[in-house]
Amino acid sequence: MAFLHTTFIPLFLHVCLLSWSAWAKVELTMHESVEVYLGDSAQIPCQYRFTEANNEPSFVMIQWFVRAVGNSSRTRIFYGDDSQQMVDNNTDYSGRIEVTSDQQGTRLTIQNVQLSDEREFFCQVNGLAAGNAEGKTHLRVFAPPEAPVIEGVLTGILVTNELPSKVASCEARNGFPKPNITWYRNGMPLISAPGHVNMLILVTREFSGFYSVQNTLEYKVIKEDKDAHFSCEVSFFVPGAIRTVESNSINITVHYPTTMVELWKESPQGLVKEGDTVELRCQGDGNPPPPFIFNREQEQDVDLESSGDVLILSAVSRKDSGIYQCRPLDTDSYAEVKGEMQLTVHYLDPAVVVPKDSEVMLKGEDLTATCNALSSLKTSTVWYKNGKQVGKGNTLHLQDATYETTGEYTCEVTVPSLPTLHTSGSVHIIVQGGPQLVGVEQEVQLEEAAGRMVNLSCEAQGHPPPSISWNIVGSQNWHEVMNKANEHITHSVVSVKVTSDINALCNASNDMGTEVKAFSIKAIPMVTSTAPFSPAEGSGVIIVVIILCLLLLAILGSVLYFLHKKGKIPCGRSGKQEITKEKTTKDDIVVEMKTNTKNEEAVLLKAVNGDKIGPKDQVTIVVHE
Repeated sequence: MAFLHTTFIPLFLHVCLLSWSAWAKVELTMHESVEVYLGDSAQIPCQYRFTEANNEPSFVMIQWFVRAVGNSSRTRIFYGDDSQQMVDNNTDYSGRIEVTSDQQGTRLTIQNVQLSDEREFFCQVNGLAAGNAEGKTHLRVFAPPEAPVIEGVLTGILVTNELPSKVASCEARNGFPKPNITWYRNGMPLISAPGHVNMLILVTREFSGFYSVQNTLEYKVIKEDKDAHFSCEVSFFVPGAIRTVESNSINITVHYPTTMVELWKESPQGLVKEGDTVELRCQGDGNPPPPFIFNREQEQDVDLESSGDVLILSAVSRKDSGIYQCRPLDTDSYAEVKGEMQLTVHYLDPAVVVPKDSEVMLKGEDLTATCNALSSLKTSTVWYKNGKQVGKGNTLHLQDATYETTGEYTCEVTVPSLPTLHTSGSVHIIVQGGPQLVGVEQEVQLEEAAGRMVNLSCEAQGHPPPSISWNIVGSQNWHEVMNKANEHITHSVVSVKVTSDINALCNASNDMGTEVKAFSIKAIPMVTSTAPFSPAEGSGVIIVVIILCLLLLAILGSVLYFLHKKGKIPCGRSGKQEITKEKTTKDDIVVEMKTNTKNEEAVLLKAVNGDKIGPKDQVTIVVHE
């Protein structure tokens, strides 16, 4: 009751003074709004001035009121005059506000601002007879929302859908006042457009007073959206400004039919030859990648067995050459969308050689051989005989054939642009003719010591292979030690014992003729080493002469050395010395040595070299008994 009484008296006086001073005036100034973050302190100033300087009030009463937005009733939260300052009890601001005043005005301070403090605050100044006035300020409270969360659809979106499809949703939670969401595609904002872009917005007021906003984007996708990036941006108010926060970007999966197909050869690299395994791969621009069917242009109704986007052709032949096609199964335009390529299987047929297998030609004739191999590429031909190159090109010319012409001729056919492709053929050339003795001598003369064995060799070429027979006169002791023949040459060797002069004939003959080779052997009796000889008489004579000379020199040296040791031969250069004793008998041995002043070593060298020993070079030993 005391509070009502004290309040009633000033109000009564105010009414009375207002009626007494109707012409008095008060100028009051307040901000239209004050902005503050949730949880901060808010200060609302109220400036006033009495217009009549001569009529300063002796009593000024200040009151603060609050009114919720959209509500007509208001509640007083503070009263103050010259004698007292009082915060009203049992209000939302009891214990949270503080009012300070001076001659220019008053200031309301609200601690720990809440979302519910977003209201209108009234400042009322009453100077009784000096006048009164009232003003208001709208307190605005701001709470930034959480960062936006974007979620794209997990399934693919078909471009063939007639209506916009859900692409993603974006949510911003716990903001105040209500935040706004904007969608972006590749950094460009999206604007709602019927039939193309729809945005479904759901706003939720939480129990705590915060706002949560969810925005769902519906978009009519096109093929190019497979690489597009979508993001959302939340914008919200803060004291004195507007701020934005952007979400991370997402990429959506777009499903679209195939409009272009490419077919190519995966392997082997380079040209294809018969026997290769060929792998063809087909790829289209559809998503997801569709399965494909393969066929040949010549047989479009026959589907080839394939695995997904790969067609494997094993051990291809030239019949597999042609145009291959692949078509996707995700499109209705079967005949329009396809990929195709030309496959060429290169080949090289076996070489055909003319003449075939073998050919017989007469000695002295000419022959032309050809080698051809059918190929899809340019070829190169080289002829070989016994591993050596004898010609190039498809044609081989053999002129003035000899027995050396006989043999196997091989043509190697290769493809320079495809080295692994090659073939070969051969022809066997046989040169036919009469016997032809090997060697330049048709008659051979020999001298050989009697009693020795001599080997006589006879070799003849020809076709048919010649046969060799021997006719030997002067020795019955002979036999054939070797006789071998091949397709064009025969070789025979006989061993003959020299007992007297021998005449031997080698007869080589075939159907084409006969050739004869004569051997004449002169028998030389075995004599001393002084007998002349020739290298053709055999190596045995030389050995005997050398041994005899060595023995003779050894005996001579021994005798001379013995006499020298006995002192019987004085040192000197006389050509002849007589060695005698004072007393001789008929039983004593007298040695008379005659020698030439030439070097004795010449005797041995000449004997070794097979030269005759002349009378001046001889050493004679005379023994007298």
